[in-house]
Parts: sequence; C-alpha cells; structure tokens
Amino acid sequence: MGSSKQEASTKLIAQNRKARHNYMVEETVEAGLALLGTEVKSCRAGKVNLADSYATVRDGEAWLMQCHIGPYSHGNRANHEPMRPRKLLMKRTEIDKLAAKVAQEGRTLVPLRLYFKHGLAKAEIAVARGKKTYDKRATQATRDAERQMRRELGRRR
Repeated sequence: MGSSKQEASTKLIAQNRKARHNYMVEETVEAGLALLGTEVKSCRAGKVNLADSYATVRDGEAWLMQCHIGPYSHGNRANHEPMRPRKLLMKRTEIDKLAAKVAQEGRTLVPLRLYFKHGLAKAEIAVARGKKTYDKRATQATRDAERQMRRELGRRR
C-alpha cells in the first residue's frame, strides 16, 4: 500500500534508455538537482534530453554534465543556458564514496533518469562499467531467449 503512494508522488521527467544497454549498472544513488526557475518549468514541460549526459566529481562537488534542458518557451532574457553544468545535491560522504568508486578502472557515473519527487527535482545516478560489444550481444540473446520461453508458455496454457 505504501509503494503505490510513493509512486504517485514521483513524476518522471526523462529517462536515459541507452544507459542500461551501453553500461553494466553496479549501484544507483539518488541526488537532488539544483535548477533555475526556467529549468524547472522546462522540466515540467518534458523538454529534457539525457542521451549524452554524465556525472562527474570535481573539487568535492558532484556535477551533471551535458544534460540538455531546452529553453522555456515563455522565458525572457533571463532564460537559462540549455547545456550548462548542474550541481548534484548529495551529502559529502556519498560524494566521497562515488569518487572512490569512479577512481577504479573503467567506471563512470551515468544518470539513468530525472524525476520530481514530492515536488523536488531528483536524479538517479548509477556507478556503471562500459559494456563491450560481445556483452551487449549476450544480453540481447538472453533477453530474446526469455521472451521466447514466455511466448511458448503462453501458447501451452
């Protein structure tokens, strides 16, 4: 009963669909997102693209880079820059843990989705390792095999 109430309080803004295809997700964390007023209005309108975005840790602060939030249609000269770096709001200990994990070989921080939770903008950030081409093929093959098994079970019923 509590989970449906929690789902009702979150509204998805954007999702990075390619992330799970291109990366093996090891761990996810939730971070707040520092946005300007016109950016919030653009997010509510759904003008967000996470396709090439990534997160990084610089000078003890976490940043969301290359995330495109389109200009607000009714914004005036104070409208925001679409590709500006945005600060991720996290506790110092969480940032230090992420920095230590990213320092290991072949790991990166990838945003999986942006959403509003209780009216606040949040980002789900994953510590991920890049997949090789053969890993992508193996994942696709297992997914196809599972789909085929479900199809056969459905026919037998």
